Amino acid sequence: MAVCPITTSTAAPLSELECLMRNVFSIIIPFAGLAAFVVLIVGGFSYLTSAGDPKKVQQAQGTITGAIIGIIVTLAVWFIFKLIKVITGVDVLRFEIPS
Repeated sequence: MAVCPITTSTAAPLSELECLMRNVFSIIIPFAGLAAFVVLIVGGFSYLTSAGDPKKVQQAQGTITGAIIGIIVTLAVWFIFKLIKVITGVDVLRFEIPS
């Protein structure tokens, strides 16, 4: 990941938006996958500690289902971005302002 230069001007130029968007895109997708994985672990722990209580088991299963859906959606988004890049040659995750 490239480090963005720091400018000392009072107003940020439009070119700083490129750097900001690059950093945001490179953080959001991995963070979403990590968050879904953590929720999956929490759901699994809740399931193990439910002690057979049907309400707790159902709640834990809902958490696990949501986490699995989150992981699938995150992987699908990443795959779609890569597919768009292969098919069109446009890197959707690279934000550039033409000069």
